[in-house]
Amino acid sequence: MNAPMRDLTPQTLFARETLWQSWLDIEAALAETQAELGIIPDWAATDIRSAAVLERIGVDALEADIRVTMAPILSLTRLLSSEAGDAGNYVHWGATTQNVMQTGRILLIRKADRAVRHALSSALERLATLARDHAETLTVGRTNRQHALPITFGFKVAGWIEELARAADRLDGGGERLFALPFGGAVGAMHAFGAEGREINRLLAERLGLRELLVPGRAINDVFADYVVQLSLLSMTIERIAAELYLLMSQEIGEVFETLDAGTVGSSTMPHKVNPKYVVKVLAEAAELRGLAGSAMETGRSSHEGDAAVNQLLSSVLDRAVPLAWTLAENFDRLLSRIGVNAPRMAENAALSGGAIATEKLMMMLAPKTGRVAAHDLIHHALEAHAGNRRDVAAMLAGDESILAHLAQDEIRDALDPAGYCGDSAQIAREAAQMARKVAADLVAA
Repeated sequence: MNAPMRDLTPQTLFARETLWQSWLDIEAALAETQAELGIIPDWAATDIRSAAVLERIGVDALEADIRVTMAPILSLTRLLSSEAGDAGNYVHWGATTQNVMQTGRILLIRKADRAVRHALSSALERLATLARDHAETLTVGRTNRQHALPITFGFKVAGWIEELARAADRLDGGGERLFALPFGGAVGAMHAFGAEGREINRLLAERLGLRELLVPGRAINDVFADYVVQLSLLSMTIERIAAELYLLMSQEIGEVFETLDAGTVGSSTMPHKVNPKYVVKVLAEAAELRGLAGSAMETGRSSHEGDAAVNQLLSSVLDRAVPLAWTLAENFDRLLSRIGVNAPRMAENAALSGGAIATEKLMMMLAPKTGRVAAHDLIHHALEAHAGNRRDVAAMLAGDESILAHLAQDEIRDALDPAGYCGDSAQIAREAAQMARKVAADLVAA
């Protein structure tokens, strides 16, 4: 296609001029394929390619003609035929409107897909660094928003990495299904292409870097819906990560923060406030994209061999979802570039329970002597008995006679040190960092 990747942005991806040029590119590629098969003359394909430039056709002229015909591809091929001279007799040979429109959108989505992948690759590299650098940074594992067990921050990041890897895998599948050539004429059976129909599809797909469809018809909305759903699932994962970061930024927790530039103002009213800036944008965009999954599912209910009403909805969904996914991926990467970690605060929070956060370890040390259920009840009842004094649970349990009957005081105190009970957190974090780098490389290798 004539418009290089660097010229496209989320804002211009489906702009009028971008779409028109994409359709011209498809018309030129069709002519070249048909010339290769001897269906039209070589010189005609050459002249059509030369004329298939929006600046030559004229934006104003095309816009004016579309206002009259209300058939964009008819207007485009009419002006292209005029600009191509005698070669114009061979423009749009055997094709139909939806062939050109769908294929043009697919190629533009593929460009956006590459941009999304580059942004996700960068984000995964940043997460890899966080997982590696904080593989042993003590923090709190939380379930139901309560302290559960000690972990490391690298382990928490590892969970984000693995979920993002699954999202990337789903995106691969959605792209593999979407990036196909729907170019079978009016209803998909290649009537106007004659005996060369299947070969035209094979060569045109090869020329455009798309796979072939057995039924290259117009009612393939399911592959578009599928792709948007994968983007929505990606946004769900990004939203989960961003929401957790947002919560960890709250003053009461204070375990992570955004590094903001000097002069950034948090509130026009409260001079002391410096509100998060990057995470809130990501959360808003992710919620919007996630919400488009339902509309995408509606677009798959196309009737018979083509349905203009559903196609109108599909265009609207794609116009919102694909550029938004591109913007979201880049803003997510930008957010991660601004994340700072407050390791001392993480250690302070891990110590808030006075050692209670590690009582599972004490329970498992008691279990061989008392049985696991009895060990659980022993500690639980001891905590209940001293419910009014939870600041130093380790000291309290180390003085409890029912536990001292089985373990020495030093053993009890050591068991309740959160830093000594992080399981495989560090190892998992380091393996996740390696995973992230591999997935990051794979995302940009295709």
